Amino acid sequence: MSINSPVAIVTGAAGNLGQAVAAHLGNLGYRLLLVDLKQPDWDGEGDAVSIGNVDLTLPEHADEVVAQAWEYFGQIDAVVNIAGGFVWERQVDSSLDTWNTQYAMNVQTAVNMCQAILPQFQAQQSGVLVNIGAAAAGKAAEGMGAYAAAKSAVLRLTEALAAENKHLGVRANAVLPSILDTPANREAMPDANPADWVTPESLAGIIAFLISDAARDINGAGIPVTGRV
Repeated sequence: MSINSPVAIVTGAAGNLGQAVAAHLGNLGYRLLLVDLKQPDWDGEGDAVSIGNVDLTLPEHADEVVAQAWEYFGQIDAVVNIAGGFVWERQVDSSLDTWNTQYAMNVQTAVNMCQAILPQFQAQQSGVLVNIGAAAAGKAAEGMGAYAAAKSAVLRLTEALAAENKHLGVRANAVLPSILDTPANREAMPDANPADWVTPESLAGIIAFLISDAARDINGAGIPVTGRV
C-alpha cells in the first residue's frame, strides 16, 4: 500500500454497512481507520487500523479518532459518518428519551466527527465528508418520528457544511437510503421482499463514488438510494 494512497475514517465500522464500506474502500486502495463502539472486524484488502470502544457522542472521542488517524497515516482525505441507530416507536408510546437517544446516536456522532476533522480539512484545503441520512428524512412513516427527525437533522447538517466550506476545498454530501438488506431487517420484516431493498454493498459503491474525485462537483446533496421500495 502506497504512503500516497488516500485515507478514510469510517465510523460505525462494526455494522453491516460499515463493514461493506470498509471492504469496498479497501479494495479501491484506501488506507482506513475503522472505529465503532464494538471492535470492527477487518480481514479485507489493504492497510486498516481498527479501534473499538469509541463513543462518538463524546466530542473528545471524535478528537482522538482524528488524532489517531493522523498519527497512523499522516493524512486524512475523507470521513464517512455511518455511526447511528434506529428505533420504531409510535408517538403515543414514545418518550423524550427515545428522541434524545436518536439525536445522540445519529446527529451528535456526525456533528462531533465533522467538528473534529474540519480544522484539518480547511487547513489543507481538501477533504470529503459523507453522512448517512435516510429516505425517511424527506417523509416520516408510521413509528419513525424520532428517527426521521434525527436523519432530517443529518441532512440539514450536511447542507450547512457544504455551504460553509464550498470555497475551502471541502465537500459534504449525504446518502438517503431506504431499507438496507441486513440480517436484522430480514428478521424484523419476515414477510417483506428483501430483493426490493438496498444492499450494503450497493450503498458502499455510491459512498465510494462520492468521496472520489469523480464526484468533485457534487456538494451539499442528499442522494436518495431507495432500491425498489
